[in-house]
Amino acid sequence: MKRRKFLNAAGGGLAGILAAGAAPAHAQGAAEVKWRLASSFPKSLDTLFGAADAMVKRVAAATGGKFQIQIFAAGEIVPGLQVADAVQNGTVQCGHTAPYYYVGKDPTFAFGTAVPFGLNARQINAWWYAGGGEALMNEFFRDFGFRAMLAGNTGAQMGGWYRKEIKSVADLKGLKLRTAGMAGEVLSRLGVVPQQLAAGDVYSALEKGTLDGAEFVGPYDDEKLGLAKVAKYYYYPGWWEGGAALALIVNTKAWEALPKEYQAVLEAAAAESNSLMLARYDAANPPALRKIVAAGGQLRAFPRPVMEAGYKATQELFAEIGAKNAKFRKVHEHMAKFLEDQVLWFRVAESSFDNFMVTGRKADPRK
Repeated sequence: MKRRKFLNAAGGGLAGILAAGAAPAHAQGAAEVKWRLASSFPKSLDTLFGAADAMVKRVAAATGGKFQIQIFAAGEIVPGLQVADAVQNGTVQCGHTAPYYYVGKDPTFAFGTAVPFGLNARQINAWWYAGGGEALMNEFFRDFGFRAMLAGNTGAQMGGWYRKEIKSVADLKGLKLRTAGMAGEVLSRLGVVPQQLAAGDVYSALEKGTLDGAEFVGPYDDEKLGLAKVAKYYYYPGWWEGGAALALIVNTKAWEALPKEYQAVLEAAAAESNSLMLARYDAANPPALRKIVAAGGQLRAFPRPVMEAGYKATQELFAEIGAKNAKFRKVHEHMAKFLEDQVLWFRVAESSFDNFMVTGRKADPRK
């Protein structure tokens, strides 16, 4: 069964497997398969780690327990930032991670998660599933011995926690900031000293003063990590992550050895987790933000000059990398063209509606 036909019949999840006319894999006498999955996240982050957990439970349920995937949290097999290496060398069959953690291998990895001033969560899905992004990125990932499926998105992120206010670009100079992906390269051009740390190490680094600031995800995860206790100012938006996608990456040889029925189940489970994570964040972030503000966290918007400087530095960086890296240039040009069309469309309907709901509607007379 072709992947697209399967996903369309199943509605992007597993509920339609039987309705699509495919008998469950376990009913067809398929062999038992046991895989290991390395996560880049600690168990305490139930949205990030939880997306993979939900996915493997779906896989087991859809195959009558014949296809079992055991999850290992960051540090249990390999550190959180070494998941791609573990998948590439076959230490584990698959991993749940943010591809932009591996820009050190090739900056093209960033497009698998987020790039500054790039696509938002819905646009990432559109590009990946319907705009050619999936084929383009897996052509790139093939050289590293694995393939990828979207398996989560945080939505637009916050800009992080800072010990001092950011009133101008000058306030960024010398700032030691935890960040990830290509954001670090852009921010370094504005004077920031970027630091890439796994989630579990962020709090202690801020507390000890090793960091001056840290951006992670958003209110729900940030509140769980306790970042408000060690930094005061909470900035938005995270312009380097308008929508941050996570991926299930699968070792190529392991994938090719997997029965076709199991491949279809795994793809559908990943797609379901992709939607589920974003839904969980959208539901959990508002109450978490209220708790943060009530506890003394001070919300601040990045000044317009900081945003403009970041945008300019981003375009300069993309041009420089693209001039030297044909793979990066190919993906960037494709995504940039897609983004232009998306911005035009969102400007017409989505943004107009959202702006009215935020600024134009009158208070509910019942309150």
